[in-house]
Amino acid sequence: MSDLYDQDIVLWSEQQAELLRRHAAGERVNNAGLDWPNIIEEIESVGNEQRHAVESLLIQALTHRLKILAWPEARDEEHWRMESRLFRVQAMARFVPSMRQRIDLAVIYQRVLRAMPLRIDGQQSLPVPETCPDTLDQLLSGEPCGMFPEQDFR
Repeated sequence: MSDLYDQDIVLWSEQQAELLRRHAAGERVNNAGLDWPNIIEEIESVGNEQRHAVESLLIQALTHRLKILAWPEARDEEHWRMESRLFRVQAMARFVPSMRQRIDLAVIYQRVLRAMPLRIDGQQSLPVPETCPDTLDQLLSGEPCGMFPEQDFR
């Protein structure tokens, strides 16, 4: 079965799902057909991918928030504000409580800082905080938070 997993994961997943459905219905299924090591790996990866999706959305939200701080007069400021809100809303929709202890906001924020451009529209960046001024709860609350307490959500 591992060969099929490596060659055609879609066909592998369809076959494994069918075998698991039959097994769950009480049918005696040949266990040799179930690829347990890869089934376990795929189930674990589902949770990891969900967490990575939330982290990616938080990176996008924070990137746009920092651009607003660094270039408040930029022509794209309102667009960045809207994008930041959208990414936060999407992160809130995908977040589940068990992710809390696995998401390291300090690490995410440092990634954002390293990726920030030095100039936009020919303008040098204004200073931005070295540590994230928001908590994970604030970012996922749907409420205004540290960086833009008065303007984030209307």
